Amino acid sequence: MPDLRIYSTGALAARAIADSFVSLAEASIDARGRFTIALSGGQTPRPLYTMLATREYSDQVDWSHVHVFFSDERCVPPEHQDSNYHMARLALLDNVPLPISHIYRIHGETPPEQAAVAYERTLREFFGRRESGGGARFDLALLGVGTDGHVASLFPHSEALLDVEHWVTAVHAEHLDSWRVTLTPQALNAAQNVYFFVTGDEKAEIIGRIHSPNEDAEPLPVNSIRPRSGSVRWYVDQAAAKLITGSIDYMAAKRPPTIQKLGGQPSDQLSDQES
Repeated sequence: MPDLRIYSTGALAARAIADSFVSLAEASIDARGRFTIALSGGQTPRPLYTMLATREYSDQVDWSHVHVFFSDERCVPPEHQDSNYHMARLALLDNVPLPISHIYRIHGETPPEQAAVAYERTLREFFGRRESGGGARFDLALLGVGTDGHVASLFPHSEALLDVEHWVTAVHAEHLDSWRVTLTPQALNAAQNVYFFVTGDEKAEIIGRIHSPNEDAEPLPVNSIRPRSGSVRWYVDQAAAKLITGSIDYMAAKRPPTIQKLGGQPSDQLSDQES
């Protein structure tokens, strides 16, 4: 059963994620002495990162114990406008008291395969020292989804979706004629919490496909994200959720509905209660 939370606006969805981010950070630091996150790129998470950098949220996080990783990166220099690291740095990382040594970027300026090997080494060294079994156990992976169902840089029909050996791999996005370095499902599915943040009309069709029951539909890359011992939560605005009404009836048939007021408006969408 998906944990699907629908808000009237993207800003309200971002605020809900920010509230949960603060709670997760506190709980993780209290339990293990650190909070590990994998950030996504693109334009959707920028307002969330900007919000987290405000004093309202930043002052509630002990950034000295936060460790920041990335779910994927475009193969461009770190100052390039297309760099996921560059966007996150300007929106968030430069604006909070986060130690530079706690930022683990993917070196997109180096050859893709070399960058992938180096980042895998970084992950294995970090988590191998701290986690039994050496799993890439992010406390939180913040992800989005593309209009084609891709997640991170795991695109439809990519061999990376079947990679059970590596945590990081280089992929060539033929439709974009560009190289990316991405975490594999093997790494992302070790996360304790996965939050998808999806907004806008252009995402309505794919969100409808993801959250509508159709056993005959072709699997999407995002379907590969099923944490082994973690949870997945979807934060979606009404614009992106407008085509999933049919799936609400399906969920209601499986479990009595829990109705929330999200964004100050009564919601006719199902959602678990906020923890």
